[in-house]
Amino acid sequence: MKVAFIGLGVMGFPMAGHLAKAGHAVSVFNRSTEKTHRWAQAFGGRACLAIAEAAREAELVFLCVGRDDDVREVVAQALPTMASGAVIVDHTTTSARLARDMAVLAASSGKAFLDAPVSGGQAGAEAGQLTVMCGGTDLAFARAEPVIGAFAKAVRHLGEAGSGQLAKMVNQIAIAGVVQGLAEAMHFAKRAGLDTGDVFAAISKGAAQSWQMDNRWATMAEGKFDFGFAVDWMRKDLGLVLDEAKSNGARLALTELVDGYYSEVQAMGGRRWDTSSLVARLENHDDRHFGNRTSDPRRASGRAGRSVYFPTAQ
Repeated sequence: MKVAFIGLGVMGFPMAGHLAKAGHAVSVFNRSTEKTHRWAQAFGGRACLAIAEAAREAELVFLCVGRDDDVREVVAQALPTMASGAVIVDHTTTSARLARDMAVLAASSGKAFLDAPVSGGQAGAEAGQLTVMCGGTDLAFARAEPVIGAFAKAVRHLGEAGSGQLAKMVNQIAIAGVVQGLAEAMHFAKRAGLDTGDVFAAISKGAAQSWQMDNRWATMAEGKFDFGFAVDWMRKDLGLVLDEAKSNGARLALTELVDGYYSEVQAMGGRRWDTSSLVARLENHDDRHFGNRTSDPRRASGRAGRSVYFPTAQ
């Protein structure tokens, strides 16, 4: 198929590469022209200097950018030049409201919008093993699913527009709780004088096993966090979760608590650390500060009017 990919960040770059390897005719755009040309040199696709140019006559336009406003900007520029009946597939993690708005906008011009956030991180993108959660019409999903398969191990249609983003929020809620539990387990093991490698060997095949434990236990024990899914990105995602919870009435006490803990990691200089750096926050507290709990981490999250850096995927 003739496709376009907008946004060649740590996720988009390899995802677009898998599309090219699968035999699709891929045009790409990135705000950094150097990265656009580097991708074309690596995969043989067409480097474009404008979004409208990349999207011209494309049957599918993939997005992997930063925030709601970025998606709005890309969609506005791509829609007029896309092929009739084409589908926009948005892999950005955004609000569900944005996805619904973009679906209406695309339909008004005879096209379609599929919200399709992913899970699996940079490693999953590079290996072509992402999980993709989709919201949109049956027809849009049917057209996009075979192509998405170039970089995904699992693709599921979850319902109408916005359903994919809501599922991604569920994913992030679950991860936040697991990582905090893992951080506390690691912290406890060290305070108890146990060998963390032996502990991992003992518990990793039982009920405590998780992807996070298998992939992050060793690096957490070594205090290595300069890789993976950044704390800034997680706070952006949890912000979307907590905003949605205000609308649907969900009670997310643990998620709000962990979001506050991540704000402390940011204050420690860990904005770009992997999310497993929650353990660094525990080890950074001295006994007196940690014991008296004088600060409320939920208040620290500053959800109302907070100032948080939102990185783009560019």
